[in-house]
Amino acid sequence: MLALVTGAGALAAAGVVTYGAVNPRAQLFGRTFVGSGAASRQLALTFDDGPNDPHTLRLLEVLAKHEVKATFFMIGRFVAERPEIARAVSQAGHIIGNHTYTHPNLFFASGAQLARELDDCEKALADAVGEHANLFRPPWGFRRPATLRAAAGRGLSTVMWSVSAKDWKVKTAEAIEQLAASQITGGDVILLHDGGHRQMGVDRAPTVAATERLIARYKGEGYSFVTVPEMMS
Repeated sequence: MLALVTGAGALAAAGVVTYGAVNPRAQLFGRTFVGSGAASRQLALTFDDGPNDPHTLRLLEVLAKHEVKATFFMIGRFVAERPEIARAVSQAGHIIGNHTYTHPNLFFASGAQLARELDDCEKALADAVGEHANLFRPPWGFRRPATLRAAAGRGLSTVMWSVSAKDWKVKTAEAIEQLAASQITGGDVILLHDGGHRQMGVDRAPTVAATERLIARYKGEGYSFVTVPEMMS
């Protein structure tokens, strides 16, 4: 019986740890920002895994057309590869944050790897665009207490999300829009992707089109689009 109880306790503990590590809304391992709450009529568009040629630039055209500012969490090695795209994002008035240098699973990262991933991305961003936001998003949202401590120790606020359109696997603009809309309640941080973590050139045309659809839809319903720092404030 004791073995059964011990085993059940271990399974429960593992479940709690998994929840804290992967659920974007979980605050078990430390405070993160996931949105401002349903009473708000604000929405924050965020884009991970760029800069990406050509879709980041096409996304900038859509955002400019609708006079919307967004928040981009960039992978350092792609910033180093295409700094001119990162500069275009910054010069257009969008917010840029840290998404690590190579996009590893930080739940299993050593302290040295954590430091290297954050610091190398910060350097790539500084070299490409200069001053940028003190924001960090862990790859896949995976984190543990050490992840959040490493970010906080560098003055970085960890940003998660409350809406995921799963545009890395949903293949049409209409489906991406509908999946996001099914979760939006107001005050949401919306997770989208302008790139892919494995390589430059990933096709994000459906995301670009879905972004325009979401902006038109929710502006029509009286929502405003803001950056993450604006929502945090």
